[in-house]
Amino acid sequence: MKKPILIVMARAPRFGAVKTRLAQDLGQLTAWRFYINTLRETLRRLTKKTHWHIWLQVTPDRETRTLGQWPASAGLLPQGGGGLGKKMERGLNAFSRGTPVVLIGSDIPDVASSQILSAFKALEWADIALGPATDGGYWLVGFSNRRPFYRPFNKVRWSTSQTLTDTLSGFSHRRVAMVDCMRDIDNGESYNKLFKEHRTKVS
Repeated sequence: MKKPILIVMARAPRFGAVKTRLAQDLGQLTAWRFYINTLRETLRRLTKKTHWHIWLQVTPDRETRTLGQWPASAGLLPQGGGGLGKKMERGLNAFSRGTPVVLIGSDIPDVASSQILSAFKALEWADIALGPATDGGYWLVGFSNRRPFYRPFNKVRWSTSQTLTDTLSGFSHRRVAMVDCMRDIDNGESYNKLFKEHRTKVS
């Protein structure tokens, strides 16, 4: 099996341009700080491992040329145009046939390298790996890339409680593996729950 690829989707960390849903609840400064810290810590944690190559799929596309802004150890891909599903499809299919690819977002503070490794292990037998999120969506998707997919996310209703269900419907004839359920931080409620739990662990 070819060495796997881990893609982290990321937006250039500019004030006022990241975590807009979170900013509506908590303000732009809190949202920006959360994004910066989470992205930095995620990349620090996941670039320690040598089991995979790590790539950042970034937006705006011109940010692929701003090399000093991103870790030198990571490759850079543009997200390109279209909706979220099209961008994800573009990243997951950017590598040669037979290369397992796992894609995650940059808003999963508790993600661990062991969970990424579990997804790649699952792709040894499964066509698709999915990591469900507590809000009805998912935080991870992986393709084994043994066979191509045609518009796999075309009918997904994003940012709804049906997102995972819609995605599974599109893969009904493929082998799907589910990995750990995680929480992504998209709004004030999820943010406050996260930090309440962290304060409880410390105290």
